Amino acid sequence: MGKLSALFIVNIISLIAIACGQCFVDEKISQSMYITWGDQHSYMSADGEELQYGLDKSSVENLYFYILAGSAVQSKYEYLFGTIEMQIKLVPGDSAGTVTAYYLSSTGVYHDEIDFEFLGNRTGQPYIIHTNVYTQGKGSREEQFYPWFDPSADFHNYTIQWEPNKIVWYIDGLPIRVFRNYENRGIPFPNKQGMKVYSSLWNADNWATRGGREKIDWNRSPFKAGLRRFRARTYKWNGPTSKYQCGPGDLLENVFNKLNFGQSKKDLSNNQMGQMKWVRDNYMIYDYCKDTMRFKGQMPSECYMQQY
Repeated sequence: MGKLSALFIVNIISLIAIACGQCFVDEKISQSMYITWGDQHSYMSADGEELQYGLDKSSVENLYFYILAGSAVQSKYEYLFGTIEMQIKLVPGDSAGTVTAYYLSSTGVYHDEIDFEFLGNRTGQPYIIHTNVYTQGKGSREEQFYPWFDPSADFHNYTIQWEPNKIVWYIDGLPIRVFRNYENRGIPFPNKQGMKVYSSLWNADNWATRGGREKIDWNRSPFKAGLRRFRARTYKWNGPTSKYQCGPGDLLENVFNKLNFGQSKKDLSNNQMGQMKWVRDNYMIYDYCKDTMRFKGQMPSECYMQQY
């Protein structure tokens, strides 16, 4: 009986491996992403693992009426659920007015989006780590943090874990934020559109630093940021049927659960909850769910529900 059980498990794992091989993505930057603007400001390492991109005044002037980006890259594929990782080294020194963006997004008016954005600051002042979620074209779910390290001195890992039941943002393995799926209570959740991964370094000095009061000092240009070890451990999106063919909502959860073999991903562990509390207690500087003046007392519905 033990041998039969072991054989059964091996067959199930093999079945999943075959399906994963068709849909699972885990590739380096040079294989998974391409430069969409500013190739003259960008440099790819020989091993294809690291990309350096830049921003100077000429790139802004050339793009002013289109998009204020010095350099931009995006993934070749759209994804549905999974773990998206990127190591990023931000613009050092006086970075006021610049924004380094790293996010997932679909397209169209009713797009979904999951954001990491890094708002530059004057020398000696910390970066602001800006996070947000858009569902069906609506955002306004910002949470902001100061980093507890110098994000321009070295590369740090920024991870978006996008599951059918929640989204978790991580920095160097520490969870900083959770957005749960409350569709059953009428709150939209990003689970019906495939999203590509985007990253850019761009001029946002009309709003990024102290509400636009601090402008870019172009005498310090070119500004440079680095991307390294991009990993999209996720599933390719090939239209609405993808989530039934390859998405974890079917492949990982339903297959295992129907066979009573395994279970869905659990919530954060007690240790992870403690890590997130430490970050939020000490480094969080803005929470949309506490901004009663902004929403004039009519807070978003999810603000009254458990998130962690």
